[in-house]
Amino acid sequence: MQEVSHHKTVPTVQKALAERTKSLAGKLLAEARVYLSGPMDFVASRAEEKRNGWRTRVGEFLTKRFRTTVYDPWNKPEVMGMPHYGKEDEFSARRRENWTFEDTEEGARARAQLSAQFWPTLHIDLRMVDTSDFLIAYTPTNVYSVGTAHEIALARQQYKPVLLVSPPVDGTVLEELRAHLGKKADTRALELLARLEAEASLKPNPGAIPSLWYMALLDGSYFFDGFGFGPYLQEFGWERGPLDEREARNPPKRPLLPYLDALNESIPKRWDLEQDKYVENADWLIFDQPDRP
Repeated sequence: MQEVSHHKTVPTVQKALAERTKSLAGKLLAEARVYLSGPMDFVASRAEEKRNGWRTRVGEFLTKRFRTTVYDPWNKPEVMGMPHYGKEDEFSARRRENWTFEDTEEGARARAQLSAQFWPTLHIDLRMVDTSDFLIAYTPTNVYSVGTAHEIALARQQYKPVLLVSPPVDGTVLEELRAHLGKKADTRALELLARLEAEASLKPNPGAIPSLWYMALLDGSYFFDGFGFGPYLQEFGWERGPLDEREARNPPKRPLLPYLDALNESIPKRWDLEQDKYVENADWLIFDQPDRP
């Protein structure tokens, strides 16, 4: 009896991944669940961000175009039996103002109350990360955000893809203000501006270079320097806003939305340094979830 080589009968991982990519062609995003991660606490306006921010557009793009299940922390899913669990509103940030460092019994009570109050928000957001198949994260380098980093790290611990948008921070307005004050010869204002730059960390990032920490956490194929909303404005009836003006000044070289269009048709390969070539990306695991009756 002829002996059959085991390695010839068992498909390689790359072949299996290629078959996965082929089977999901044209329907990946319809089967997928995505969580939208990004700054919430320190955005310019929580109310405006909730109504017209990038999450609203990306969520609409995914749900209308592909019927993707989208988890948006501004519109959290209801927890069965606890419909208000973890919900956030315009008053969430105001309650944070009750924080105190008073080293007294009253101070300890206030800190304990606030920590307990915001725990459900953290809990439900991290559960959405757990449940999702991949993340889309918006990480402008001029906006402070702790939750975003936590969510990205959690997703990567689970080897989930994280599509990270790091937009340019061009500093145009800052330079215009400095030039204006220089023409006015307002030395006091220029001194205050210099202090503001140092204290508020107003550092331009025209190259859209992401955090070194994110470079280490994410695969190189997961980085984008903008959304690329422009070509889709008319199709979705989006009103032109500040984000569109910024992308018009600095057109993205690697925009997210066209990538999502392509992703639905075929999972992009990743670059493997050891093999020095593109290979199948094993991160993309979409669970087969039968519809509930």
